Amino acid sequence: MKLTPSPTEAADDRIAGLDRARTFITLSVVLYHSAINYTYFGQGGDRMHWLGFDLVALFNDSYFMSCMFFISGLFVPASLASRGASDYLGRRALRLGVPYIVSILVIMPVAYYRYYVAEDQFTTVWWRMISEGPWPSGSAWFLGVLLIFDIVAALVGALAPRLIDGLGRWAGNLLRAPLTGFLVFLVIANAAYLPLHLGFGDGLWFMPGHFPLPLQASRALLYPTFFVVGMAIGAAGLRTGPFAQDGAPVQRWPVWFGLSYGCYGMILLLAYAHHNWIADFDSPPLWWRAAYGSAVASFCASMAFGVPTFFLRFARAPLALMDRMQPSAYGIYLLHFLPLLWLQYLVFDPAWSAAVKFAIVLVGTLSVSWLAAALLRRIPLVARII
Repeated sequence: MKLTPSPTEAADDRIAGLDRARTFITLSVVLYHSAINYTYFGQGGDRMHWLGFDLVALFNDSYFMSCMFFISGLFVPASLASRGASDYLGRRALRLGVPYIVSILVIMPVAYYRYYVAEDQFTTVWWRMISEGPWPSGSAWFLGVLLIFDIVAALVGALAPRLIDGLGRWAGNLLRAPLTGFLVFLVIANAAYLPLHLGFGDGLWFMPGHFPLPLQASRALLYPTFFVVGMAIGAAGLRTGPFAQDGAPVQRWPVWFGLSYGCYGMILLLAYAHHNWIADFDSPPLWWRAAYGSAVASFCASMAFGVPTFFLRFARAPLALMDRMQPSAYGIYLLHFLPLLWLQYLVFDPAWSAAVKFAIVLVGTLSVSWLAAALLRRIPLVARII
């Protein structure tokens, strides 16, 4: 049985709610990176801090990358079915591979040069990054990892298309009972995250040599798991399956958000216990690490359902600013590190409050990267990519 999209589910057919969900995640990424320099736990950050930014950073860092992989997986089955594996891979190489190469060779070296501006010329610093390391990838690592997932998905689509059909049938049948389906997803998310979290902690990153393709060790199984679950839901049909606008999971969006905020509350409670009730801060007991890991995995699962279903449920709500930003959202993600790091550098010395510095960095980063993305999209070849 070959996976075949319906006429209303062509690969290029836009779904406003999911477009808004992706734009929202992009804004969450920019918000997180703008706040991290003014948190108490941010390494090498500004001397000005505010605890509220720690809460913002913890909230976003705990869920947004797994949600990005989940949403990316939703679109894979229809794209594979309508284009075939080879054309799909060619398009993904253009849309992910080219920006990744440009990011690690141009955008990120220029952005991170702000750390070396007083030490050496740019060309010297650039060559040292490339040849010796560390070679920072910034937010571009997501593109490289997602491209790897897409390559595997294309191979599966070419060699075992029934497997993707099976995923779609599983998701369609299971999510007719949304709460039962979500509980299964919850178990899968915990199984994917807890063993590596307990084994490696959250501070270890896998890095092939000094090549800029890092992956957080504790999430090495979580991200592909969320991508595959997204594929399963996408294979069931984005307009007719579990995430159909009038479907039961979408109508239950308050449940997913209620669960997510409950899980985030548990994360905060455990973080408070870690700082105040556990004697050995550097070596918390196994019960605490297991509870914290389960809270994080459950939070990721809840937000992966909550964010898309919320925007699908309110797809007709007037969100003019978000809709205007949507065509440039990918470009904003690609470019935002450049104005971000230089704005942090420019406001570093003044004795302004953390809130003022954060506001300047956030507004400046979003404005500059949005304008740059919009201008670049006027070039036809660039518009095909971003």
